[in-house]
Amino acid sequence: MYAEEQTKRVISVISNFTIWLFEVIAFGVTWYHCYFSDNPFYVRGNYAIIGMYAVFLYLITKSFNGYKISYMRVVDLWLSHLLAIVFAGVAGYVMVCIAWSDYMNVIPIIVMAASQVLFSGSWVNLCRHVYLRVYPPRRIIIIYGNYPLEGFLKKLNTRTDKYEICEILNYQRGYEKICSDVLDFEGVFLYDLPAENRNVIIKYCYEHNIRTYVVPKITDIIMKGSEDLYLVDTPIFLSRNQGLNLDQRFIKRLTDIVFSGVALIIASPIMLIIALIIKLYDRGPVFYRQLRLTRDGKSFMIYKFRSMRQDAEDGGAQLAKKDDDRVTPVGRVLRNLHLDELPQLFNVFVGHMSLVGPRPERPEIFEKYAESIPEFGFRLKVKAGLTGYAQVYGKYNTTPIDKLKLDLIYIQEFSYWMDLKLMLMTFRIVFRKETSEGVDKDQRTALSKYNK
Repeated sequence: MYAEEQTKRVISVISNFTIWLFEVIAFGVTWYHCYFSDNPFYVRGNYAIIGMYAVFLYLITKSFNGYKISYMRVVDLWLSHLLAIVFAGVAGYVMVCIAWSDYMNVIPIIVMAASQVLFSGSWVNLCRHVYLRVYPPRRIIIIYGNYPLEGFLKKLNTRTDKYEICEILNYQRGYEKICSDVLDFEGVFLYDLPAENRNVIIKYCYEHNIRTYVVPKITDIIMKGSEDLYLVDTPIFLSRNQGLNLDQRFIKRLTDIVFSGVALIIASPIMLIIALIIKLYDRGPVFYRQLRLTRDGKSFMIYKFRSMRQDAEDGGAQLAKKDDDRVTPVGRVLRNLHLDELPQLFNVFVGHMSLVGPRPERPEIFEKYAESIPEFGFRLKVKAGLTGYAQVYGKYNTTPIDKLKLDLIYIQEFSYWMDLKLMLMTFRIVFRKETSEGVDKDQRTALSKYNK
């Protein structure tokens, strides 16, 4: 098993290195053939520029998870490389202009980026195909607890390229039965087991080198963000449970002001066009105002471009549904491209929201969730955000308990690098239709006593 894992790692490294090397060489060739003649830089200066491009390209691709070729879908890998190439191309062009102290012809950079996209897309598709042929889906067993398994199975069945579910076993069948069965599989999924039973199974799998996947409980995520303390000769984990500290909030607020201010200036022509289209469509109001909650339960009025009919909520507040007939044709386009969220940049600029954080909920919907998930209020330890962990790694119709878990991961593991990474990855969700889908009519949105 260990040798197989190392072989997979080598294949992944070689595949990713090939993509990165081609993209760097493409920039180097473009630099030397299109910008190097009569260039004021010495040879070392040229090496420095190519080196900076190579480092930036690697970091930005890694931020988009473009190098996780072993488990990301082909389309997600391709999107990751596409966005990384675009950002790196912009950075490369800026370096060219700085080197010459003038605006240079951008066509060579565009041709370079096109060749990089074509190669990376083809190579990723080929490597993923070969990888799945050499390493077929992992045979797994699911051990579950007392709560419904259907929703999790539905999600896991979307990844038949990675996992083959061979057995489903309830933990109440007994420890001996579990220990006997798990030895026949390549991985074990533990879904919502009582802590005592789960800990015993995890130890057994660890002892026998069995790969274990655990769906975390809320307390697991809180502990995951703990700090190591060495007060005595016994390991101690400290969980501060206070959200962000003062200096983190100050720097985050400063970042919000700068980024939202610049974004408003850049996006203002687009926002003006959108406002005109909405007005011409049905003569109704351009903006939609709605009461939302932010840090410490404080309420504020959020602004969005109106995407629904004017009478959409005459019957009261409700979640957007999949194929919702209340959404106008204009609104459907805005939602698919997430352009209806642009006015929230004003909310960020004035301080109601942050660029990154848990998405703000309506008070009445928040109360409904809190009735069945008392921990839902944990999301209010930080300021609400324009984008967030749950938006990047989840969907619009992700269940409330899963949104809570994703947002708690962000709160517990906050860093400025994570904020930057989430902002960059937000560009990727524009191309993923499922992130803007509404809730299915038969989907559970709040479950009592679920995964606490």
